[in-house]
Amino acid sequence: MNNDLFKNAIALTGGISTGKSTVCNLLKLHGFLTIDADKIAHKLLDANSHKIAEMFGSIYVKDGKVQRKELGKIIFSNENNKLKLEALLHPLIKEEIIKESKVFEEANKPYFIDIPLFFEKMHYPIPKSLVVYTPEELQIQRLMKRDNISEDEAKLKISNQMSIEKKKNLADLIIDNSKDLKNLQNEVERVIGEII
Repeated sequence: MNNDLFKNAIALTGGISTGKSTVCNLLKLHGFLTIDADKIAHKLLDANSHKIAEMFGSIYVKDGKVQRKELGKIIFSNENNKLKLEALLHPLIKEEIIKESKVFEEANKPYFIDIPLFFEKMHYPIPKSLVVYTPEELQIQRLMKRDNISEDEAKLKISNQMSIEKKKNLADLIIDNSKDLKNLQNEVERVIGEII
């Protein structure tokens, strides 16, 4: 792979409901360009809805749109289904990320690629990583509130990812999102100061 490809990229990652989207929005406010792997995945899911219907059944597709919440239930609880979906989506997501990052590289300044599973399996040769960190207890509470689910469901979703403590240890940069928004804004500004 072309070494210049992700020269200025910083992988932005964390755990489910640790606040990656909020951090992304704050970075955008500071003028940083960002690529969002989840948004790309959602777009590609709908674009490949006929394949999803073939693989998992037409009940997961309505009016050409994938019913993500319903599909999520059989993906999170079944390793085989998860692998099938990843085999379809990951190469397409990677292709799209490479396409967008080629454009961003031309500006020759740092930009962020939001990849939830950066450390788990997404195999991108991005030199630097930034982890949005929230202790697991808080992560569980936030996820229960956000998705309106039980503690057990929240724990199951979180267990599908590498532990946030482990990610924190692997990160080049860390943003602590265990307090309020004001504190998070300060953390974002501190990290920007370290990058530029």
